[in-house]
Amino acid sequence: MAMPLPIRATQSAESAAPVPRSPRRILISADTYPPDVNGCAVFTYRLAAGLAERGNEVHVVCQSDTGPARTEVVDEVIVHRLRSAPMVVHPTMRVTVPTRLHRLVRSINPDVLHAQGHFVVGRAAISAARRLGVPVVATNHFMPDNLFQFGHVPQRLRSGVGRVAWRDFNRVFDRADRLTTPTPLAARLLADQGFKRPVEAVSCGIDLSRFQPRGEPKQWARKLLELPNRKTVLFVGRIDEEKNLDDLVRALPIVLNETDAQVALVGRGNRTDHLRTLARRIGVAERFFSLGYVPDGLMPQVFAAADVFAMPGIAELQSIATLEAMASGLPVVAADAMALPHLVDGNGFLYRPGDAVELGKRLAELLRDDELRERSGRRSREIALTHDHQSSLARFEAIYDEVAR
Repeated sequence: MAMPLPIRATQSAESAAPVPRSPRRILISADTYPPDVNGCAVFTYRLAAGLAERGNEVHVVCQSDTGPARTEVVDEVIVHRLRSAPMVVHPTMRVTVPTRLHRLVRSINPDVLHAQGHFVVGRAAISAARRLGVPVVATNHFMPDNLFQFGHVPQRLRSGVGRVAWRDFNRVFDRADRLTTPTPLAARLLADQGFKRPVEAVSCGIDLSRFQPRGEPKQWARKLLELPNRKTVLFVGRIDEEKNLDDLVRALPIVLNETDAQVALVGRGNRTDHLRTLARRIGVAERFFSLGYVPDGLMPQVFAAADVFAMPGIAELQSIATLEAMASGLPVVAADAMALPHLVDGNGFLYRPGDAVELGKRLAELLRDDELRERSGRRSREIALTHDHQSSLARFEAIYDEVAR
């Protein structure tokens, strides 16, 4: 006797309802997250918020910014903040001891963990995910240079400390199912440091609808920031050692020999007082402005106030701030170091790190020549268009699906 065939309900193409798809449940681990202000924190926040906006269920586990543990919902992202305490070596930063993190991971039951670092929270989250069978994607934002100033590592010890740091990185991230980093150069760096597995370059991405050339006069944006109305060289980022901002201050007298201009820094860090003292000592204090922290919502106006963007940092794996400046139509003068050369192609100049005279001459060349500055700004925008935030989010979603299969 033949077995009956299973009965299948059929519908016409016109009447067929789409099968609802459960949203991905993504857990992101981070050792730094807003209100922290740095590239990794900004990227992690925008990744989490962007994924949530695209319909995913997104959780972030990070250290508490105030001390006590708490859970909150911010921009549709469920943020689990772990109890923390100030770091002895850097009081503005905090550290946590994530005991029993596996309980939180088990309760969330994510489809994937996306680790944004291999330090305290990251390594604990990766360990918990491995124990519970949760796939792990990891993104590297780390350079040993980022550690040296926070740990007050003497120059003579930095080479050895860097080797130890890379070995630790390799040991932790080798447990991930997939590893990404923002640029091909950053991927090659990991291979050079002994990481044997494939690494995919996925741009941090930027919101091209927010950061774009603006039509109103620059003096309007300068007035908002309480800056004098003159040509402006802008830097955005942490005011810390590896950003090499002494170069920019020392370049200012060379610029002033050629044109009427000023330098404005946006960001916080432990080198602010040093830079102000340096500006006074070399006689350019009246043309040097440190604006401190500016809310993210005002950043398009910050870029609108500038004529040229300067990035003298020597440990950039991509530089979100530089990309945002480029998307805003600004030419760039950047250090010929790490990933920055990949962002400069007909839209400005590179200079040798430490050569403030060359930096000053390149800045002055752009500030003097309106046509060159406008042409370079248009080219900046063209390059930035290849770093659309939505494309990066879509690629991460595809990676999550691949490792979850």
